[in-house]
Amino acid sequence: MDVMPQIGIFAMLANATLTVKFVLGLLICMSLTSWSVILLKFFILSSARKRSAEDLRQFQSAATLEEGMRLLSQQRSSPVYLSGIPATNELRRLDASGIVCESGMGVVIENLDRALKLGVGAQLKELSKSMAFLATCGNSAPFIGLFGTVWGIMHAFHSIGQMKTAALAAVAPGISEALIATAVGLAVALPATIAYNFFLGSLSAIETELNGFAGSFLNAVQREMSCNGKGHKD
Repeated sequence: MDVMPQIGIFAMLANATLTVKFVLGLLICMSLTSWSVILLKFFILSSARKRSAEDLRQFQSAATLEEGMRLLSQQRSSPVYLSGIPATNELRRLDASGIVCESGMGVVIENLDRALKLGVGAQLKELSKSMAFLATCGNSAPFIGLFGTVWGIMHAFHSIGQMKTAALAAVAPGISEALIATAVGLAVALPATIAYNFFLGSLSAIETELNGFAGSFLNAVQREMSCNGKGHKD
């Protein structure tokens, strides 16, 4: 004789308490949103990582700073190009104000270094959008599912008291539907956590490329200023 009636999972959920249903609905919404973020970030970060590596090689192979930025401008959505725009604009402002000739290379390099850090930081911030949501899903989904499970089990034991029987057949369906909440919570958390860690690695690789570009940009400025005789007042 079967201890537990053979019922489907949807039938069990249909008989679940309102609280468990709410928890499962919340977890399903979190899962759908996190998978949307995972797919979107995968394509964005994969493209940005590949583009950054190619653009860094292209910039380093250019003969002059102007030529390097012109080559990068062919891909205006490139993180490398966008990181260099604040520094390029700052260099033009410094040149127009005459500070380059008056103060020498030291002030110029300091200003450009700050501009490049701002540019790199802005790109990393843009690329890391929605990452916090994945971290939230990975950290909170198991506990949300556990809450649904605890609530469902409490309801099952309450039913035992009302029916005045400890027969497993009476409470097994309630316990089963409660445990589903924990399983769903883990199903939400695992992909989110794995994707979050994977994307952190991609962001780290992109940051390395952007920092390499910043160093190459400053090296190009120093070379060209030295060749033009503007670096003697450091």
